[in-house]
Amino acid sequence: MTAKDKETAEAHQSNNINVQSQVESTCEPDLNIPSIGVVREPGRYWGWMLSGVICLNILILGCALVSSSAFSDVNISSSDLQMFLIILLLLTSIWMVYYVIYTARKENAVMYKDGHAGPVWLRGGLVVFGMLSIIMDIFKIASYVGYLHCDSAIKVVFPVVQFVFVVLQTYFLWIHAKDCVQIQRNITRCGLMLTLSTNLVVWMTAVTEESLHQRTVSQYSSNITNLTGRSLYTSKAAYGADNCKCSHTSCSIFMDAYYYLYPFNIEYSLFASAMSYIMWKNVGRVTEEHSHPNIKFRLNDIYLAPVTGVLLVVAGLATFIVYEMEMVNNHSERDHRDKAVMMHFIVNIVIVTLMSVSTVIGCTIYKVDHREHVSEKNPTRSLDVGLLVGASLGQFIISYFSIVAMASTGAKGYLNRLNLAWAVLMVIQLGLQNFFIIEGLHREPFHEVHLATVVVNPYVLPPSKELSILGGSDMDSKPSPVLTADSLHGPTAEHRQKLLWKRRVLKEVCAFLLLGNIILWIMPAFGARPQFDHDTEANFYNVNMWAAIVNIGLPFGIFYRMHSVASLFEVFLTS
Repeated sequence: MTAKDKETAEAHQSNNINVQSQVESTCEPDLNIPSIGVVREPGRYWGWMLSGVICLNILILGCALVSSSAFSDVNISSSDLQMFLIILLLLTSIWMVYYVIYTARKENAVMYKDGHAGPVWLRGGLVVFGMLSIIMDIFKIASYVGYLHCDSAIKVVFPVVQFVFVVLQTYFLWIHAKDCVQIQRNITRCGLMLTLSTNLVVWMTAVTEESLHQRTVSQYSSNITNLTGRSLYTSKAAYGADNCKCSHTSCSIFMDAYYYLYPFNIEYSLFASAMSYIMWKNVGRVTEEHSHPNIKFRLNDIYLAPVTGVLLVVAGLATFIVYEMEMVNNHSERDHRDKAVMMHFIVNIVIVTLMSVSTVIGCTIYKVDHREHVSEKNPTRSLDVGLLVGASLGQFIISYFSIVAMASTGAKGYLNRLNLAWAVLMVIQLGLQNFFIIEGLHREPFHEVHLATVVVNPYVLPPSKELSILGGSDMDSKPSPVLTADSLHGPTAEHRQKLLWKRRVLKEVCAFLLLGNIILWIMPAFGARPQFDHDTEANFYNVNMWAAIVNIGLPFGIFYRMHSVASLFEVFLTS
């Protein structure tokens, strides 16, 4: 080769290197797109601040209107609050319709999906709670129509608008819960914060109305601390006024019906708020869509937890029904009421104790389990942990105030001693369950070891020499997924049995805790208020102070139980 040929070859080689480097630099952003992160954008922080300011102002204004409308001596009626809610619901509905139409018409509006956001069980729960909320709105419409001749028409318009809003929002979150929006990011952030704040204001309104529904005029005006049943407060109902009579005879039936559907509407608003927040966090996020591999819901390998859990739920429901019948009955004697409260305390103590024991077993399994922790940052998991810890503070507050009251008064009488034991055990159970769920959410899913079967080809390997050839060939030094007959009973099979044993125990624990949290959600959500039916705390702290503690902490405690059910279901699937 001549010198000229060498120079030509070197030139071609350098050109190829330059072209290759240019191609690699051009393709590098595309190769890094699946990695988790947020694309840099000039107005990102401006959009976050604007959407946060919108949410904060709506929440503060909504909180002021909700709290003011709850008191009869404040000149803000429920119609004023409902008018504000109608405006919020209409604005949010308009934005959701705009988002759905725009993303459907605009190409590459949503190029990435977050596989962890909006799992099917969470969206399924949203649909169920949404359907029950729609039924509640239908009952409200049927009830409020009877007051049109003497009350504001706003009370009929509000459930109609809320009906449309629930339908639109359920469809919107079912379809777009996993979206990582890449265009019109600031507008999307503001719209999602509007959705979140609207749901939270609706939640505050529903919690307040549900609490007001249980209040009756005290039977002892001279001694307000002498309590009987639910006789604690002066009522200000959200529906027809006392001097307004219903025009049809079914008003009371519809009122009682939609009152028992309030807990589902409350949970629907919280579910929607959480999913809206995840969508807000995912705006501008670049991530690859992936979910837990090979996750299947199966109950064929667990037996003890479903049986004992169902028995626990049935026993809790039976005692809850008896308890409520005694509390609602105005002619019930004080001795019968005390026995009903005692029965309620005992059942709750048994439930909380069994849940604590099962949680200790689950935490012990975590100690001998060598699964790696998830290092990937994920807004869904962070929100789950934050909500779990934050919502549990409500029940912690009530329990600790009860402990202080019982200890200060000496816990005299069997009801006070049972109340003290229940409060202490509740604190222990909350702490253990929080640790168990958070640890489970941060563990990698179990990966099953699939044992392969050796298929003998008689045209290649003689049947008599199959094992010897496999044992003495170069396959010993090379990794291969094919297992010999001896390896089926070796360390791999033993390791697989250990995995199956740990998985079975964790699934049993998760299933039992899930059912236990369901019954602990049902009882307070549908009206069990032993904090008011047993008067020691009210006498110790003063009625108004104790009422504020319970009415603030109990809604968070109720949400904690339902959120624990969703989190335990996820831990169950990944175990």
